[in-house]
Amino acid sequence: MVVAGLAVFAAASLVGGLAGSATLLVTARAIQGLGAAVLAPATLTLLTTTFPEGPQRVRAIAWWTAVGLAGGTGGNLLGGAVTQFLSWRWILLINVPIGAAAIAIALRRPRDEPARGTDIRLDLPGAISGVLGLTALTYAIAESHQRGWADPTTLAAVGVGAVALAGFVAFEARFTPNPLLPLRLLRAGAVSTGNALVVLSAACLMPMWFFLAFLMQNGMGYTPLQTGLGFLPHTLITMAVGARLAPALMDGFDARAVITLGAVIAALGFGWQGLNAVQLDGGYLEEIFGPAILISVGGGLLNTPITATVTSGVRRDDAGAASGLMNTAKQIGGAVGLAVLVAVASAPTGLAFDVAFTAMATIVVAVGLGAWLLPGPMAGTGSAAVRSQ
Repeated sequence: MVVAGLAVFAAASLVGGLAGSATLLVTARAIQGLGAAVLAPATLTLLTTTFPEGPQRVRAIAWWTAVGLAGGTGGNLLGGAVTQFLSWRWILLINVPIGAAAIAIALRRPRDEPARGTDIRLDLPGAISGVLGLTALTYAIAESHQRGWADPTTLAAVGVGAVALAGFVAFEARFTPNPLLPLRLLRAGAVSTGNALVVLSAACLMPMWFFLAFLMQNGMGYTPLQTGLGFLPHTLITMAVGARLAPALMDGFDARAVITLGAVIAALGFGWQGLNAVQLDGGYLEEIFGPAILISVGGGLLNTPITATVTSGVRRDDAGAASGLMNTAKQIGGAVGLAVLVAVASAPTGLAFDVAFTAMATIVVAVGLGAWLLPGPMAGTGSAAVRSQ
């Protein structure tokens, strides 16, 4: 599955980089998303089925998160340089040799489990209804600030989304022998509540990159390369905290406390960034760097315990579904969060960055409060659990 995801992503990147029309470009981007949707949960599933619950899995998840952020750092820097000195097309074309190299590495690892039978049927009704429902609702939110909620187009999108998601639940519960999302997963409090926290955290941490890019380029006049460099503190600090500090804190404290601490620190950073965005009369150190430290430390503390929580207490044969659910929750949160924040922050003169970052602070506070709805101390966290292992 890892190799398949890489191959689809690289092939779609080639088509998108050579696209001669907007329609072909958007189609290629959608197929890129398909490849990424296969790849991301497959890599996480490899970890959760290799490492048992406890400190080892927490550390593995921490490094999985950090490596993903390292890729984001490289993407920001390289993307800025490529856009400025070459062409936007190379943002896509460069994925082809990278994908080929990753496939070669993946193929060198021998299979460590027998191949499953070929009698498993794909849940196409569930996939179609789920994607249609989420897309329609996201479209409705994105269009509502221009058309209004009473507009027939917006209402039609809401109706289609509601009906499609109701159909998805029905398919998964009764009519599909191999459901895309086994509903039994949601009966586990850690999985259902944890994924709600994934949605909320992604609703602010993912749109942050969009708003900061506009803030630095449009508000502060930075070039694409300068903007890419401006993201370095956000990524490097988040990597360091997520890979080192978060697992260390989870050895001694309840995961819920670590999530809350991260949420409080991130909220302070978002609030500070919102205050700075009102004037934009200083340089990078005054306007961006200070808030970046708090946002990055908070985000780093959030990522690892939430990911460990939503993959805990899951049967081995449900590990792929649990990883896929978390990845889907993250993408839903990012897409819907961006749509909502753009609608909230839209003003006659352009985006109101202060409003957007203040809204992000509010959302991440909800993550900290929601952490205490998770079931008791997560297995494998806290000093007592560590000693017992």
